[in-house]
Amino acid sequence: MRPTPLDDYLEAFTAADGTPTVRDEVTCGGMTVPRYANEFWTARQRQASSIHEVSYRACFKPQLPRFFIARFTGPGDLVYDPFSGRGTTAVEAALLGRRVAANDANPLSEILARPRLSPPDLDEVEARLEEVPRGVGLCAGTDLSMFYHPGTEGELVALSAYLTGRGEAEDAVDRWIRMVATTRLTGHSRGFFSVYTLPPNQAVSPESQRRINRKRGQVPEYRDTHALILRKSRRLLGRLNEDDLAALRRAGEDALFLTGDAASTPAIPSGSVALTVTSPPFLDIVQYARDNWLRCWFNGLDAEAIDEGITTARSVEGWEETMGLVFAELFRVTRPGGWVAFEVGEVRNGRVALDEHVVPLGARAGFLPEGVMVNTQAFTKTSNIWGIRNNRGGTNTNRIVLFRKPERC
Repeated sequence: MRPTPLDDYLEAFTAADGTPTVRDEVTCGGMTVPRYANEFWTARQRQASSIHEVSYRACFKPQLPRFFIARFTGPGDLVYDPFSGRGTTAVEAALLGRRVAANDANPLSEILARPRLSPPDLDEVEARLEEVPRGVGLCAGTDLSMFYHPGTEGELVALSAYLTGRGEAEDAVDRWIRMVATTRLTGHSRGFFSVYTLPPNQAVSPESQRRINRKRGQVPEYRDTHALILRKSRRLLGRLNEDDLAALRRAGEDALFLTGDAASTPAIPSGSVALTVTSPPFLDIVQYARDNWLRCWFNGLDAEAIDEGITTARSVEGWEETMGLVFAELFRVTRPGGWVAFEVGEVRNGRVALDEHVVPLGARAGFLPEGVMVNTQAFTKTSNIWGIRNNRGGTNTNRIVLFRKPERC
């Protein structure tokens, strides 16, 4: 859906506070493309749905995919994310009445995303939890005493065993409980199962947690896992209205969740995707398996095996090689006239701007580069919009390279 030329649309776009779009051009791999800067998506423009409030490392805000889904697709169109993470694109597409496809090398992605497309009623969650034994006296196969009180550990062991034992009988309520429990394993408030630790999107090593405990003089206290699962469920579902629930469940009926290589997705038909919105792994900055080792333990997953399947290229050249294969596959699955919004960032303290590497990659696959969009924040000075440094230690999540597949190719 392209009612007006993109250049005209973005130049005419005015942010919520009246700020006009700033435009210049950038040369990438011998190609010159327009570059636009404005406050295109922010938390202030629309408060995100409560269903998104699960923690995962390196995820973008729901307002980002919504910006593109609302403008470049219609109801019933297929929206895809090849690096799905916690499932932000999938969930936001479902809320907007689109069909959903998602892929990720990490099986935790489906564990976090699929249940939110089949949200149960709270009374169903409560009734199911009553069936789960408390696991008094049970211990994990590894030492978790630095994170959990013995009573909490026993409950987690029992819950994990119960969910595993459900087998083919597993249903949407089981998957929901697994998802919520997975996101509550560690954190820095009493809403989590663990003693105080780092933010919930990463789990520190046992040795690091012991140091935290000594520094803070803390000992793990008992946390009622069943009560905390219900509490988090109530918050996730709290701001959903009946239309939201219906849209999520409708999308969940035929949603496609894949676990594997984004460069090979034969389950997605050729020419079927209207829009891809995604954020790929950024070189070797984020250590997904290391951050998720406790989540893997709870779900019976091999963290080391998962790590081997996740792209963590240490050089730009290696990253380009991998992403080139992904773009070729995206070109296959995208329908003529369809779009790809590829989120990238400055890495290594701003020395590498991946958007300048992505433009030629997409072009070589056959896409038309429509431009680079830079979402400026309220604190970003206009004079510095082309060299944003508001996240010097890692990645900047404010840049999108936008591609379109030719109508005839």
